[in-house]
Amino acid sequence: MAILRVALAQLGFTVGDLDANCARIIAAAKSAEQAGAHLLAVPEMALTGYPPEDLVLRASFRAASKRALLDLAAALESAGLGHLAVVVGYLDEDPAGGALHAGARSAFPRNAAAFCFGGQIRARYYKHHLPNYGVFDENRYFVAGTGICLIRYRGVDVALTICEDAWQDGGPFSVAREAGAGLVVNINGSPYERNKDDVRLPLLQRRAAEACCPVVYVNMIGAQDELVFDGDSFVVRPDGEVLMRAPQFTEGVYCVDVEVAEAVSDFTGPLRDMVVTRVDLGLPLAEPATAAIEVHVADRMPDCNEVWQALVLGTRDYALHNGFASVVLGLSGGIDSAVVAAISADAIGGANVYGVSMPSAYSSEHSRSDAHDSAQRLGAHYQEVPIAAMVDAFVEALSLTGLAEENVQARVRGTTLMALSNQHGHLVLATGNKSELAVGYSTIYGDAVGGFAPLKDVPKSLVWDLARWRNEQARSHGEIEPIPPNSITKPPSAELRPGQFDSDSLPDYELLDAIIAGYVDQDLGLADLIAAGHDRELVQRVGRMIDAAEWKRRQYPPGPKISLKAFGRDRRLPISNRWRERADLR
Repeated sequence: MAILRVALAQLGFTVGDLDANCARIIAAAKSAEQAGAHLLAVPEMALTGYPPEDLVLRASFRAASKRALLDLAAALESAGLGHLAVVVGYLDEDPAGGALHAGARSAFPRNAAAFCFGGQIRARYYKHHLPNYGVFDENRYFVAGTGICLIRYRGVDVALTICEDAWQDGGPFSVAREAGAGLVVNINGSPYERNKDDVRLPLLQRRAAEACCPVVYVNMIGAQDELVFDGDSFVVRPDGEVLMRAPQFTEGVYCVDVEVAEAVSDFTGPLRDMVVTRVDLGLPLAEPATAAIEVHVADRMPDCNEVWQALVLGTRDYALHNGFASVVLGLSGGIDSAVVAAISADAIGGANVYGVSMPSAYSSEHSRSDAHDSAQRLGAHYQEVPIAAMVDAFVEALSLTGLAEENVQARVRGTTLMALSNQHGHLVLATGNKSELAVGYSTIYGDAVGGFAPLKDVPKSLVWDLARWRNEQARSHGEIEPIPPNSITKPPSAELRPGQFDSDSLPDYELLDAIIAGYVDQDLGLADLIAAGHDRELVQRVGRMIDAAEWKRRQYPPGPKISLKAFGRDRRLPISNRWRERADLR
């Protein structure tokens, strides 16, 4: 048996910033070399950032990615790192594949992995299996590969795979076993979803058993638009033992010594109907590294901690990647705005958060005092802008009544926040949650305005759980609770009129969220929900509200995805649509 010291670069990369991404990879290689590593694994499409979406259709972007890969290999050699093998994800193209469309210049984009060593690209692997799924429709962007890539490196046959290759029973991992691979490296851009960290490990344990060799799974960290990447990189043996598991949401270069079988078979012979690219670097067997290393086997994060970190990371990276150093939001004194303010403070610091209280004629005294309390707890800026006179002028000029009059409050507040954003360069944060968004409980051009919505994919009941968890964390560390207790305990209200509460028009949020989870996240029909024990009339009413609000959801700002079915990215209904779900059809 041989022992390879493998380093996993669990890092964040920015879409389109190829120079900075290359610099991060070189820095990671230096850390790996200092730790005595033989091989460094870098995430999927690290050179370009992930996912680049329609950028892959631009010939100029594909060419830049290929140039960056050559530059990276040369830079590693110049930095004295040429003896370290680096597996890195990048964007390539297949010039023989035919035109994807008129603008593609007769080349298919390829999601690829490169094996860099000695200043050269020694091998390239193109993703074999490209499923159609909600996060990134890769069938639209990439041509599928037809085989696997096997590199004989320091006496070990190393197989390269990319992300969803691990989804296939009998796929590349099975072929790797037939080819006699001693190690499989699987590079990933796997977005965060609640509890996904407990799905990845069993899947890769099965693949390690299928390949009959250890598997290296490396995933990126950071956020790109709605997607959040949590890391959770690990190495597993074929018997399922976890040799290393990096903590979620923590960047770093993590090393582990992996005992692998030495290559003994000849580099010849067909394997089923798959093309096997074989490269022999002609290097001697790796000698065990002598430098001591700390090996991490991280525990799974509690659910609220995991979700909070995802929301903070998503908000921070969205603001910074888009050039915003500060955010502004409406502080109503309610639970949603208080939680968004706390997320923002954790993301970019309380001093960069600007809270605006915009009391109307119907605003309660506790709304104003709780809003001020929220800002003080976070060290955030606080401003009060009374809107009653503006609302009255608008209502009187148009002779508005009823719902139209009520909505003016929200629209004046939205205009106020956008004006402050224009004046001072803040990013406006919308404070609505998934429950409200599902049933259309928001006002277009009012509380729906903004550049980012941290709670867009967070059900209301989970918002309360997060608030209680965050305050508990603060107490346990002897810190000020960031969320006013009164904002957590008081009944939710949009204060549209005297004595108005959310419960006047919506069911209890725990009940509502259970129906939304079934109808939206699980695609259950109304009959299925009724059969599960939900009230027939309530299910029908909520189903109608969800279906009717699609046009509103299309105009809502982006927000971090934490569920299987996030509005706007994973779930889209036709806006012009006469299908109506029936309670008697399953």
